[in-house]
Amino acid sequence: MNSKTPCWHRFVPLVLTIAALSFFSSCQKGEAVSPDTPTTVNSTTAIAPKTMAFVSTASAAVRTYEALGVVSLSGASNRTINAKSIGGFSAALLTLSNCHDITISNCKFYNSANAGIYLYNCYNITITGNYFTNVSTGVNAVQCPAGGIVVSSNQFLNMQGPFPGGQFVQFNNVNGPNNKINSNIGENILGHSNPEDAISLYESNGTAASPITINGNAIRGGGPSASGGGIMLGDSGGSYLVADGNILVNPGQYGMAISGGSHNSITNNLIYGVSQSFTNIGLYVETIGSSPITNSTVSGNRVNFYNSTGAHNGAWMASGIATPSGWSSNNWSADIDSSILPATLITYH
Repeated sequence: MNSKTPCWHRFVPLVLTIAALSFFSSCQKGEAVSPDTPTTVNSTTAIAPKTMAFVSTASAAVRTYEALGVVSLSGASNRTINAKSIGGFSAALLTLSNCHDITISNCKFYNSANAGIYLYNCYNITITGNYFTNVSTGVNAVQCPAGGIVVSSNQFLNMQGPFPGGQFVQFNNVNGPNNKINSNIGENILGHSNPEDAISLYESNGTAASPITINGNAIRGGGPSASGGGIMLGDSGGSYLVADGNILVNPGQYGMAISGGSHNSITNNLIYGVSQSFTNIGLYVETIGSSPITNSTVSGNRVNFYNSTGAHNGAWMASGIATPSGWSSNNWSADIDSSILPATLITYH
């Protein structure tokens, strides 16, 4: 089950400065180029406000589980794993290899130096209503070429990494129709977690008729990683990825990004970030690595984000990239704050 490791390319421009652009090339750290001066954004443009409300998929009801040891299935199909508790092991807590048509629901995955759920070469896997806490990565789906990987209505608390782990959800070479990361709740508490990106799509591709959706997720907390952040699309390429209607508060170094690929969209999201030692940019579009950005859409987003110097830093679009469709419809200085998410997010235990 060996797989290529995602490289997570990053940049660090500051408002009205030219800073070094550092990234991993072929998973090698240390190369650098200089980005262009950030795009001038007219933050006074009148943009009709969007009404967005956080709708919790959580239930406060007491949950009961059956305790299990580490579970590893190969070639399994047509089964449900429900109301199980797996924790306290160094291996991935639940591994599915070459499996299909399996539902994992209402389970608890906790206290592991590895992933809560690891998928390899699977299709039609539904992961819903589960609770992940103090694991390296919540869900890590690798080389799943046939579609149907659905991660929905789960809760994630304090991903532990370390890099290159640390995601609530990582799609690594996940392709085909009906792939979804929707309506999840995730929180990383600074000092109790070591996250990278909250949601990362690496070399993953939907289809024109059925893009991979990252919709309606609520994300709070990130850092202190100088490269990690909220939602990353197009890492080392990818196509037909749509991130819509997500709400992010203090997600890390950046809020949302397109770093490569074709037909990728960031639409109708709320992104707020207070100044912290590791914060940088609310939303960026920048080709990093060998995969150019084409046919992208960035529209209807409302962003209020501050970098580590305390300067407002809503958006970055590198020169040489075709302006994404809908760029002028965004508000990079929106009147939003941390109250866009409620005080209590995590209710599963």
